[in-house]
Amino acid sequence: MAKIEKLGVIGAGQMGNGIAHVAAQSGLQVVMLDVAEAALQKAVATITKNMDRQVQKGTLAAADKDAALARIATATDYAAFRDCDLVIEAATEREDIKQKIFATLTPQLKADALVATNTSSIPITRLAAATDRPGRFVGMHFFNPVPLMKLVEVIRGLATEDATVQAVAQLAERMGKTVAYAADYPAFIVNRILVPMINEAVFALQEGVGDVASIDAGMKLGCNHPMGPLELADFVGLDVCLAVMEVMQQGLGDSKYRPSPLLRKYVEAGWLGRKSGKGFYDYGVTPPKPTR
Repeated sequence: MAKIEKLGVIGAGQMGNGIAHVAAQSGLQVVMLDVAEAALQKAVATITKNMDRQVQKGTLAAADKDAALARIATATDYAAFRDCDLVIEAATEREDIKQKIFATLTPQLKADALVATNTSSIPITRLAAATDRPGRFVGMHFFNPVPLMKLVEVIRGLATEDATVQAVAQLAERMGKTVAYAADYPAFIVNRILVPMINEAVFALQEGVGDVASIDAGMKLGCNHPMGPLELADFVGLDVCLAVMEVMQQGLGDSKYRPSPLLRKYVEAGWLGRKSGKGFYDYGVTPPKPTR
């Protein structure tokens, strides 16, 4: 299989622009697509700001920053992916949206192009079946913030070919990441362990075992976690946490993965965490104040 030199990224949000950032910095040509031109402009501004921070810290030369930014193109039309070697989907964590994306994407690709999904929980085999190339489809799960987090989970579906796995693993390493290979079970490795812990913290809050500050302080100081579970939930997005728990409950059929009703209530209220300005903490004040 040919070496991956041109990468497509679907989605200009936190994950998409982070993937585009590290890919361009690694020397790849990148096409970043979103349905909204404003989202693309915001993403490029974010990447530029983050690279400027690297320059200030001395971890990136100014000339290398300029070269990396020049390797990023933006698009709103899937036809821009026609000569990409790999396209990574980094859209919202909803299976119906991802399947619609793949239906639009695959007719635009060259025959030997690979497709990867950045899903954090949805089965790879099921998503691959929605494409015309299940053998060249793979899970490539980056972590937020992508420029800082060193791990990429590589997940093969039932039909994924060895050459596909090898190609994306080599790409991840070229991007400065460490690869962990995960089996195709709901939520894979990290979220299979992490999100139920967050969910249990929300249950503890719901049942009055502790308030927000006490639960987070307990896990930070008692377990040496860098962030408390409720603070981390706000960082990840409460809607994402809920979606992962729902996938796990449905896919594994075990009641221990039942989402906390309080988590669901926060999502229904639109309190999604940092991205909405309010979750388990109110980010409209400094320092953020617990909302419960």
